[in-house]
Amino acid sequence: METTFNKANYCIEYMSKFRGFIAIDIDVSSKLIDFDNEIKKTGANVKLVEPKNIHITLKFLGDIEESIIENIERIMKESITEIKPFGIQLKGTGVFPNQNYIKVVWIGIKQGDQIGIIAHRIDEQLGSLGFKKDKRAFSPHLTIARVKSAKNKDKLLQTIESYSDTVFTDMIVDSIKLKKSDLTPKGPIYTTLKDIKI
Repeated sequence: METTFNKANYCIEYMSKFRGFIAIDIDVSSKLIDFDNEIKKTGANVKLVEPKNIHITLKFLGDIEESIIENIERIMKESITEIKPFGIQLKGTGVFPNQNYIKVVWIGIKQGDQIGIIAHRIDEQLGSLGFKKDKRAFSPHLTIARVKSAKNKDKLLQTIESYSDTVFTDMIVDSIKLKKSDLTPKGPIYTTLKDIKI
C-alpha cells in the first residue's frame, strides 16, 4: 500500500508542474509579417516563431510547481511598483551570437529601459523561490526565428540587413504576464495564467 501511495504522490506532483515564463506580449504589425515572409523566401533553414507567439521574455522559469503561482504573481506585482504604462519602439534587426554563426534572428527594442528595470527586479526577487539568477545581462529583444543550419545564410543575412533600420511598430506596455508553454509537434502553445496590469 505504501508503494502505491508514493507512486500516486509522484504522479500528482508531476502533473502539477508546468513549463512557464514571464513576458510582455507585443503588437504584431504588417511590417513584422512582411519580415517573416521575406525570411521564408530566402530558403534558409529556420524555424520561425508564430506571429501570435512573439513576445519579450522577462524571465524564463522552466518547469515549475503550480503551487508557487501566487508567489510568482506577488513578485510580478512588486516588480512594477511605481512604474506606469510606457511606450517602446520595435526597430532594427540582428542575429545572435554573430553573423558567422547564427542561432537567432531578432528585432530590437528601443526605449526599453523600463523593461530592463522590471526584468531585473523579477530576476532578483525570484531568488527567494529558489530560481537561479540569469548570468547574462538582460537584453530586451524579440526572437523572430531560430536558425538550424547555414543553408542560404548569405541570403538570410541580406534580408536581415535590409530591415536593420526598419521601425516595425510603436506600442504601449501596460501589462506583464505569466505564461504556460505546452510543447506540441506543431510548435508551442502559450496560455496566459496571470495578467498583471501596470
